[in-house]
Amino acid sequence: MSKLFIVPTPIGNLEDITLRALRILKEVDFILAEDTRNTAVLLKHYNISKPLHAYHQNNEHQLVNKLCSQIAEGKKAALVSDAGMPAISDPGFLLIRECLKNAIPVETLPGPTALLPALINSGLPADKFFFEGFLPTKKGRTTRLKFLSELPFTVIIYESPHRLLKTLEQLAGYFSKERKASVSRELTKIYEETIRGTLQEIILHFEQSAIKGEFVIVVDGLK
Repeated sequence: MSKLFIVPTPIGNLEDITLRALRILKEVDFILAEDTRNTAVLLKHYNISKPLHAYHQNNEHQLVNKLCSQIAEGKKAALVSDAGMPAISDPGFLLIRECLKNAIPVETLPGPTALLPALINSGLPADKFFFEGFLPTKKGRTTRLKFLSELPFTVIIYESPHRLLKTLEQLAGYFSKERKASVSRELTKIYEETIRGTLQEIILHFEQSAIKGEFVIVVDGLK
């Protein structure tokens, strides 16, 4: 039976994959991976041997119709990203939408994602929150920062190492230097770390520290 499975993968610690995810990866006909090299490491660790096909932001527009046709012929496929949940700041939306448009069943497994551990670990209110993902790098960035600064609930932002300080400084400018926040890096990995304090205090910390890894910024809402 034709089906697309959305399979979350560990964001660092390979033990965080679910038993169900492993079973699905063993049962599907092929796996679509953001980076086949990264996924190959995971599959090898769990002794899974399946055809791997690259599916990422640079080729998804060209492949989406072809992949839908293949799945529609009775194939079962699994979509994975490098880490975490596909389609959350990663490729996946286009393929999911196209499959649903063509009446191909889509089944999404629960599993690892960086935003929820970072939110809970921040110590900031988690009953209501807004997930921004990555901010625009150029056009629209100022508009988004102003919008986010006025939200009354916790805001979650993904950021890369080379833009972290710039983003923190802009957040301090739009939100205020005294707004409470946290920055988590390398979640579930050996060097996992969460820095909590005001935006100004966090900026001072990273001005004096090596900036390495993947970051999740969590900022308190406007009071």
